[in-house]
This record gives sequence, structure tokens and C-alpha cells, in this order.
Amino acid sequence: MKKYKKWILAFSFVLVYATISILKLFPEFVEQYYSNGLYIVISKMMRFAFGWLPFSVGDVLYTIATVYILRWLFLNRKRLFKDTKNWVLDVLSTFSLAYLAFHVLWAFNYYRMPLHESLSLGSDYSTEALEHVTETLIDKANAAHLRITSNDTIKVELPYSKSEIKLMVVEGYNNLKSEFPSLNYSPSSIKTSIYSTPLTYMGFSGYLNPFTNEAQVDGLIPKFKFPTTASHEAAHQLGYAAENEANFIGCLASINHDDPYFQYSGYAFAVRHCLFDLYRRDPEAYKRIFPKINKGILKNYQEVNDFWSGYENPFEVVFEKTYDNFLKANNQQKGMKTYNYVVALFVNYFKA
Repeated sequence: MKKYKKWILAFSFVLVYATISILKLFPEFVEQYYSNGLYIVISKMMRFAFGWLPFSVGDVLYTIATVYILRWLFLNRKRLFKDTKNWVLDVLSTFSLAYLAFHVLWAFNYYRMPLHESLSLGSDYSTEALEHVTETLIDKANAAHLRITSNDTIKVELPYSKSEIKLMVVEGYNNLKSEFPSLNYSPSSIKTSIYSTPLTYMGFSGYLNPFTNEAQVDGLIPKFKFPTTASHEAAHQLGYAAENEANFIGCLASINHDDPYFQYSGYAFAVRHCLFDLYRRDPEAYKRIFPKINKGILKNYQEVNDFWSGYENPFEVVFEKTYDNFLKANNQQKGMKTYNYVVALFVNYFKA
């Protein structure tokens, strides 16, 4: 690459960063022209291109890119000291190109309107409202549990393979789009990550590849979590970048599914988030409500806890802190704490 082109690429980062800083001030513009405009075209093209393949193209590209970068660093290790300026220029131009692609292909969605505004839901809620909605969701989770087991002490075991569950996700979105037309999820592109083992040790159950628009799910997580996790990643594909919003949409897609196992997974997911928040706000209310949960549901919760406990390691904190900083750098000021803000969406949606 000619030197002047490298300079242009290297300093294009400044232009992209400035554009992002301006777009943060105009979420309505991003919502209309990117999230509900350009991005819909990009997303569908990517999913048409890669969704039919049985493996994750994005994971393969990550592998190739990692090998290439390590090889380049090794071969150019002496240049760092002998030709520092050009070495840095090469690195900056590559980073700027990746940064631009990351935002154009997906990440501008971080700056769209908050979901509660586009759905005309409130963003605040009282402890009383939280308690009421939590009890309502427990009743629904218990009913969904009993429809499957006919016994409140039995843990739910999903009868499908994880591959079948991934294919079923689209049905929940098909039902949900009658209420929210923007949630038209077709075609599907949900893959099992080839990095499932390291992903589990890092403490994550899935991710979206922004360069191929493929949703990757950790293939090791319990099947009980697969419907909501896969639906969560599908929400990211639809352009909902914020984790709390993807949690909310993924949960609704599971609840609105025709399959009782998806419904159960969705309601159990919502109950757990609301319970955590209720315990934080009002421990006494939590103690009153908790015994109402079917023992079989608690066994499913314990199954998930035991799974993650088996992969605990001292580096997990480092990975979580890194991702927390990544979220904060992408317009989610509270970082990983934004996962908990899904409760506000649950309370205001189910209360309404």
C-alpha cells in the first residue's frame, strides 16, 4: 500500500470518531436512517450470504486474522525499533479500517434511540410495581413449568438438540413481529461458536460477529438457556446493540413462541432478573415471594449456576472488566450493569 494511502487510512480514525461523537447527539437520526434504514439492508445481505452455511464464517475469519496478525508482528518485530514511524503507521491504518467497518456494518446501532422511548414505555418503576410484576411472572413461569412437567418439583429437560433450538428461534420472532413490525427476523443466521470452550472460561454465553452478522452461541451452555441466549443474539442481529434491550427482546421472542419449552425458558429468564432486583430493593418482599416459585424451576436455575461454577477461573474477572470497558466506550455508560436495566423494560411492559 502506498504511503500516502496509509496516512489517509490512519487518520480516518479521527474523522470516524468525530462522526460518532456528533451522531451520539442525534439518536433519532441514527434510528431512522441507519438502524431502520441502511443497517436493515446490510444485516439481511450478510445473513443471506452466510446464514445458510453450517459453520461460523466469522469465527474462521477471526482465526485467520489472529494468525496473520501474530505472523506480521513476528516478521516485523525488528521494524518496531528500526522504522518505528512506518510500523506505527501500518498498525494505525489497519486499526482505522477495522474501526470504520465495525461501525458501518453494525456498531452505529449503539447510538440509536433507547428502546423504552421507541416502545413508549417508562424508564422508571416503583418497588411496588416490581413486586407485582415479579409475582405475575412467577405465576406465568409456574404455569409454563407445569404444562411441561405436571409436577412442580421436576426440572425441565428440553427434548430438542441445540441445533434444532437454533432453527426454532425465528418462530418466536415471527409471532412477535405482529406486535413489533421492526422485529422481522429473516433469514436466520445463528451458529455454534468454534470457540465455545474459551468463551465459557471467559464467562460469556454468546456474541455477535459485526463483520459477518452471524450470531454465535456458546455450544456448552445448558439447553435450558439456549432459547433465550439464541434469541438474545438474534436481537443483536436486528440492530439492538444494548445488552439490556437484547435481553428484553430475546425474552419476549421466547415467551411469544408457540413452543412451551421456549415459553418456559423466557418466563424463567424474566423471573430471575426481576428477583435479583427485588432482593436488592426490598429483601423482605423477596423473602415473601421466593417460596412461590416451583422447585423444578429452582433446579433449572441451579443447573445453570453449577455449569458456570465449573468454569470459574482467575482470568474471568479480567475478561469481564475488558468487556465492561468496551460497553462503556460504546455508549453504554454503566457497562455490564446495563444487563440489569432490562428489569425496567420488563416492569413497564408487563405492567402495561
